[in-house]
Amino acid sequence: MPHCMLQPLEANTVQAEVYRAQIEASLPLKKNLWKQIIEAKIKNQSKLLNKLGKDGNLLAPYYRNVKSGDSDNKEGAAARIYWKQLFGEDFIRNREGGDPNAVLNYGYAILRAAVARALMGSGLSPAFGIFHRNRYNAFPLADDIMEPYRPFVDECVYNILTLGECELNTRVKSDLVKVLFCDTSFPKMKRPLDVALSMTTASLAKCFSGEVKSIAYPSI
Repeated sequence: MPHCMLQPLEANTVQAEVYRAQIEASLPLKKNLWKQIIEAKIKNQSKLLNKLGKDGNLLAPYYRNVKSGDSDNKEGAAARIYWKQLFGEDFIRNREGGDPNAVLNYGYAILRAAVARALMGSGLSPAFGIFHRNRYNAFPLADDIMEPYRPFVDECVYNILTLGECELNTRVKSDLVKVLFCDTSFPKMKRPLDVALSMTTASLAKCFSGEVKSIAYPSI
């Protein structure tokens, strides 16, 4: 994770303009952006399940009916179906839970750090979230933007488990880092995940400035 930011006091830069647009983003805009984020997340969960030979179509009613700000929590309802489809009926996603929760946690930590770096590379402050907010969290915007990318980590963890690994050892950690270089699909192009993150965060900055209306997210 980034630990500090060095910003010149006098330079030919639009940094202040970018921050102003981000900070002054209206509540309707934030609700619309969160709606897009949740739609993209559930769609990728659905596509992952189909890719793995499971029934991802069960999630279609959820990503097709997300309301502004996800006011009726389609994210949570879809998650209950998703995790049972992915890891079995007995699995419960819990940070402190049993395997493979620890492996998922490590993978998400890698992803979160990469998202935070991409946000700062796009001139955004990770401290100003869209949905997530916590006075002790310096990176709530990273927690927001990473949501549709989580299924890429989930796929990596699923593949690790199929090889018989479930302990968070050095080899598993090394495999999890490779998620940053997996292929992601945009319309008419494929990009490694770490490049896709920069495309997503750049589009978010344009959403805040009013240049575009949609965040660019890849699909699995």
